[in-house]
Amino acid sequence: MPGTTSGPSNSSQWILPVNALRYTPSQTTSDITLEKELYDRARGVEFLFRMGVALQLPLSALYTAAVWFHRFYMRYSMEDYHRQEVAAACLFLATKTEECGRKLRDVAKVLCAKTVNMPVADLPDDFKDQDQYQNAILQTEEVLLEALCFDFVVDSPHAELVDLFDVRQDSLELEECAWSIANDTARTPLCVLFPARIIAAACYILAQHAIEGPQSPSLDVRIASPAPSASLPTPPSHKVMPPEASRFAIEHFGFNEVDLVSVAEVLNIILEFYGAQDLQTATHLGPVAAIPPPKISTSREKMYTSFSHLNSHRHLQAAASGDTSGSPASSHGASTPGNPQSRGWKPVRGSG
Repeated sequence: MPGTTSGPSNSSQWILPVNALRYTPSQTTSDITLEKELYDRARGVEFLFRMGVALQLPLSALYTAAVWFHRFYMRYSMEDYHRQEVAAACLFLATKTEECGRKLRDVAKVLCAKTVNMPVADLPDDFKDQDQYQNAILQTEEVLLEALCFDFVVDSPHAELVDLFDVRQDSLELEECAWSIANDTARTPLCVLFPARIIAAACYILAQHAIEGPQSPSLDVRIASPAPSASLPTPPSHKVMPPEASRFAIEHFGFNEVDLVSVAEVLNIILEFYGAQDLQTATHLGPVAAIPPPKISTSREKMYTSFSHLNSHRHLQAAASGDTSGSPASSHGASTPGNPQSRGWKPVRGSG
């Protein structure tokens, strides 16, 4: 059944140091810059989401496929395997492990329609080059299985968020905001850098700040280490008070000092990603992108800079390349491709 696994999770083998992003095959063998790779990863996941929505797949399958997409490009170059074919192969495989099967010809049809930027309904069932698209998916799937080492297990921040929502009855606005931010993290390689709980906590904390406004406690306050007295045993005669609302996620997960450093790093990366968007077009992102990031102890170069010049270059090349997958715009503020109202969400698991 979806949401189950036949053995212990091996997902820890896919948690890599942040600097691993500077040594991916795309950069070491293909001379693609980190900036361009991150941009194309976001575009690839956006394309994957659009395909998944057209195929009416559940969010568990979409997120699983997105994680595999990022894992794939930790082992293969984007120059050797086009992101659209990899996205389609990831989705096709996810429909099997998440038991929401779709026929190969249907996935190929959506791939073709999205590639040429036309409505799926306008494409006949026996469309031209059907065999070519199907073969591309199957051939890429073989390489994908090798890249994954047949390890299909994926831990999802969405499942962790559902646990948070069940414990604390927050406003629907906060839940939807945290859910959308979690969707947006799939456009980044955070899933191969940090555990799902760390990502979920960062999404929840950032959503809290976004909803409560700039006068609310800062991100630094929300993730600060508790005062020493907070960890002392509570006398039996004293009633245990619930944790302060702004620190709910931190207290819920029982994070230690190392975990809090990771949460700060994830918050920084998410805010960098939002700041790289075209904020003149995506005006809804402005207030979130303007939130001051928490201080971090490690020094690193920013992962994300403005996508604007890359996006302009893409439009100049689109006609020649046939690439109309769209920009990696954030979905923050919307519920696509899924929303937290579905309490039937199960942790994303694969068999084998």
